[in-house]
Amino acid sequence: MSAAGRIGLSRPRKPEPGVLLGEDWMTGAETSEGEALKPRRARRGLISLNRSPLARKIIIFNLVAMVMMVAGVLYLNPFRDSLVFQRESAIVNEAELIADVFEARLPKSAPVNFAAGDGIDLPDTLAGIELPTGTHLYVFDPRGAMLLSSSEVPASPRERVDGLQIDHRSTLITDLLNGIWDRISKVVRDEPEKDAVYDAKRIATSLLPKMADGETHIDTRRDSDGATIFSVVTGVYQGDQLVGILALTSEAGEIDQLVRVEREQVLQMFVIAIIVSIGLSLVLASTIANPLSELAAAAEIGQEKNARKMSPSRVRIPDLTARPDEIGRLSGALRGMVTALYDRIDANEQFAADVAHEIKNPLASLRSAVASLHVVKRDDHRARLLEVIDHDVKRLDRLVSDISNASRLDSELVKEEEEHFDLLKMVGNLADYLGKQAGEKGVEFIIDLPSQPIMITGLEGRLAQVFVNLITNAISFCEEGDAVRVWARRRDNRVLVVVEDTGPGIPEEALTKVFKRFYSERPEGQFGDHSGLGLAISKQIVEAHGGVIWAENIRPTDADITSEPLGARFVVGLPI
Repeated sequence: MSAAGRIGLSRPRKPEPGVLLGEDWMTGAETSEGEALKPRRARRGLISLNRSPLARKIIIFNLVAMVMMVAGVLYLNPFRDSLVFQRESAIVNEAELIADVFEARLPKSAPVNFAAGDGIDLPDTLAGIELPTGTHLYVFDPRGAMLLSSSEVPASPRERVDGLQIDHRSTLITDLLNGIWDRISKVVRDEPEKDAVYDAKRIATSLLPKMADGETHIDTRRDSDGATIFSVVTGVYQGDQLVGILALTSEAGEIDQLVRVEREQVLQMFVIAIIVSIGLSLVLASTIANPLSELAAAAEIGQEKNARKMSPSRVRIPDLTARPDEIGRLSGALRGMVTALYDRIDANEQFAADVAHEIKNPLASLRSAVASLHVVKRDDHRARLLEVIDHDVKRLDRLVSDISNASRLDSELVKEEEEHFDLLKMVGNLADYLGKQAGEKGVEFIIDLPSQPIMITGLEGRLAQVFVNLITNAISFCEEGDAVRVWARRRDNRVLVVVEDTGPGIPEEALTKVFKRFYSERPEGQFGDHSGLGLAISKQIVEAHGGVIWAENIRPTDADITSEPLGARFVVGLPI
């Protein structure tokens, strides 16, 4: 019994069944599913938009975002607003500078009359002013009568300045997009007046009433074609007296051409961005839609196979676990689910075969006893046969009950709610109750539990079932004078509960079999009294709690594993 204190958790655990360990879907012989997926991959290529709604959505959503962004930039048009402000400031400065030129040529004290030409030569003054191309200047007297316009006087030639030319670079695509935008903008912007035609003289004349306060005024409007026209009216003063009025109008669409050039550059970048976006969307769609399509196709092939019973081969999910994204996780999860499902199917098939085999034994014995009962004549033989029949019936009843409990265990473990409880208190209560049974058999029962409680989270009733199985098994293998010891210790983040006995021990070849279903290593006197499912159920419950359970023999020394065992030991390790 002294060896019990050296039990630890250093024993390595075997890989859990049902966990996928590197199954390679693409290596080895091609499965029927792999062959079935080949034509789909050949037809698909990089990406098939007509076969992939997800790819179409990715591309459309990316394009819609791009179009909305560019449309917002063009609609808000901060570049045009900035140009309008700059041009308004510039034409106001031009008008005031021209008025300063006129004022500079006025006599300081002599009377001035623009209408009579007294004090200033209007044509000569106007001819010396260089006006931008398309700009018109009108001269009015203080009463608003037009005296002269720049179109009536030969203007001085305007020198060309290198670097001020507009860059008219455009493409067929940008011209098309520009035309589309112009049509759309005409729909959304305010309608011009019906007579809003470009007439510089009429525009200049319409501004004269604004000179009643003697201040400079600017007017910005659009003609029927949507071209922008800037107009300024300002006064010419001799001292504080208004002697004349100047009206300056710009060329129609002067900044619209600049805006168009800027818009074309935006559209050129838009076209490039669209091409790049489509390309990246195709690549993105291929990395998302194609793997998902393969996963779906593999699942669909499995569904068709199961529905039509086409092929007995297993469904294989593509191995995309090397991808560090959600698709890799999905592939691994699906492969694990499929593997776990097939493992469960195999386990159910094996369980059904084992059940049939285990039931056949008592049935065969029962059939033989019933057949013999009809032919025997002696009463003692008939009594013996009736005992065999009664034993076999009880064995069948016990076997069916245990099989029913084992078959429901998985679903019940999932449905039952876990709770936080004191493991030592539960083990202590079981030991007190089962110790009485041991005492009635003449077996010494020893309990060695720590004084401090050990709290764990789990299914208290199911874990109690485990320790009942282990303790009753230990008692059943003991004879009068033997001993059973139940002790527990805390090891870091685990708790160990150990059940030891001084019985005959476990045969070495049976140490790896005792937890298998229907396996029973019992003395001859206990034949048929146990179904062989108790330890298998216990192992299933412990592993459902994230724990481990194993069996070993107690030996006088670890150095000699061939020495006669002093008893058996079952160890349960549970996480805290």
